[in-house]
Amino acid sequence: MQVGRTSNSSAPLTFQRTAWLALDDAGLLRQCEVDTYRASGPGGQKRNKTDSAVRLRHVPSGQIVIAEESRSQHQNRARALKRLRAALALHVRQPLDAASELIARHRDADGRIAVSARNADYWPLMALLLDALAAAGGEVHRAADRLGLSTARLSALITSDEKVMAEANRLRREAGLKPLTRR
Repeated sequence: MQVGRTSNSSAPLTFQRTAWLALDDAGLLRQCEVDTYRASGPGGQKRNKTDSAVRLRHVPSGQIVIAEESRSQHQNRARALKRLRAALALHVRQPLDAASELIARHRDADGRIAVSARNADYWPLMALLLDALAAAGGEVHRAADRLGLSTARLSALITSDEKVMAEANRLRREAGLKPLTRR
């Protein structure tokens, strides 16, 4: 869990995650230290001559991500920004607030939450689920009650993404609970 204070703000880091996730790419990038370097590995001579790999360090949270798969620095920067959004959602917790609007926006007629990983709301929604799970001491049924979801639906959402499931299982392990598994 990332907890602390930024140097220029008195607000705890945990309260700022929602604002960071809401930033456009340019705004989020302005909060980062950007390093470019030569990536090792396959890719031919061009890869060994250009600084195409990108490392982003999000200064307020301390989260660090890298992208070096492409020979294009532009493509790697875009990948790194996506990974940074995921890292913020997965590793920075904040108190559970009135998030029914985010859930309601993606609830279908049957009451299921349907949001694509490509949707801008995906990581904020996953962060909300993890916040609820953390607030409930890792207990899925208590987190589901707080979110207005059934236990089965919350469990299905959490286990649908490998990274979200890994973080949920870390929270559960800290609470002395068994890990969640896919059915």
